[in-house]
Amino acid sequence: MDTLSTPPFVRESSLQKARRRFLRSISARIGLILTIALVLLALLAPVLRPFDPATARDFAARLSPPSAVHWFGTDGLGRDMLSLVWYGIRISLLISVVSVGLGLIVGTLLGLVAGYFRGWLETTISWFTDILLAFPSILLAIAVATVMGPSLQSVMIAVGVVQIPIFIRLTRSMVLSLREQGFVQTVRAFGAKPWRIIFLHILPASLAPLVGQATLSIGTATLEAAGLGFLGLGAKPPTPELGTMLSDSFTNGYALSAPWTILLPGLMITLIVLAFNLLGDGLRDSLDPRAG
Repeated sequence: MDTLSTPPFVRESSLQKARRRFLRSISARIGLILTIALVLLALLAPVLRPFDPATARDFAARLSPPSAVHWFGTDGLGRDMLSLVWYGIRISLLISVVSVGLGLIVGTLLGLVAGYFRGWLETTISWFTDILLAFPSILLAIAVATVMGPSLQSVMIAVGVVQIPIFIRLTRSMVLSLREQGFVQTVRAFGAKPWRIIFLHILPASLAPLVGQATLSIGTATLEAAGLGFLGLGAKPPTPELGTMLSDSFTNGYALSAPWTILLPGLMITLIVLAFNLLGDGLRDSLDPRAG
């Protein structure tokens, strides 16, 4: 049915069907609950933190096992692991959301241009996409982070660059399909400018798969950011970052003598990836117009 002639109640019914499909999925609901819990933990970290991870150090209690004072034990500097992991969730989510946002904005814009205007623009952007996809994602992220130097900002940019070709290909495929639809042909016949058609008609119709892919990409970005942190290319101390915490435990040989220093950050990374993967799968399936 033509989008311009679709009555409002029909569009609302489609949203209601997507909501019902989402709520019927057990995995999607689990992902939503986990995601909300992780986001709340990240937002409340500055308010409810047991200790300040940057300044609170008890060298007499270094590598202490979980206790009533330090629920998750302490690390090699006597810092409270609960506070470190709590702030680590905040930093990891910040990196993932910013990097995916960067990839989404740049990749979507390039995909819109390539899919709508075609010609040499599409060829150039396709070459650029193929070059980025020729490298394994983690190697590309390592290369970018190495050139820029270890910092929180370089990790965001490095992981964001890895996400760009994913959104270029997805957006371009959507535009190639939508540009021949009746509602686009109609507004084009009425003399609408290309950029007006792109941003007011094609882009809104492409949002559903983009939202689903962005949610899935947050889980991937979390793993890539943790990998960069593990290799020493992430946030600098004393900034608590989950990948850096894993690296510190391995480098100093705490993995066997103090297993909580590696199990807890690893568990949080796993939960973040699991939460956004489940949520992204649920959103993708519920927003798919072909689903029943």
